[in-house]
Amino acid sequence: MITISLRPVGRHWGTISFASTLYLCPILDLLLAEIPEKIQGELRLGLQEALVNAAKHGNNLDPGKTVVVRFSLIDNQYWWIISDQGVGFTPSSEPESESDSDPSDPMDYLPPDESENGRGLCILHQVFDQVEWNRKGTELRLCKQFENSRLKIPLLR
Repeated sequence: MITISLRPVGRHWGTISFASTLYLCPILDLLLAEIPEKIQGELRLGLQEALVNAAKHGNNLDPGKTVVVRFSLIDNQYWWIISDQGVGFTPSSEPESESDSDPSDPMDYLPPDESENGRGLCILHQVFDQVEWNRKGTELRLCKQFENSRLKIPLLR
């Protein structure tokens, strides 16, 4: 079941909550409905990774647990706050101190047993301008900056 409350207008937040599932197409469609088409593709990929992480890794695909997404447009920034009901996790912020670690490689930020799951974290950092977790690791804040095309006025010659 999907629950939706209000559409974000100005500084108001919209909310979508749903039972943990990997069937995310209708959720993504709702979250991207007001997003300009030219950036929908990359945002769909990023949001899908974030929602899969919340449902699968956070809630263990337990249909009794929900994922809640709050979203808004604030000062030319799209914001999504994704919360799950899991036990949380602590994302590493520093690479392991190994001589062969590459600071630009997001896989170096993860313990060896989690490296195959690091693809989603890498995608989040590539797609969004800001990626932040709460201390418990059950809430993810994502931000994408955009230029408001209505404010751009072409110069006439």
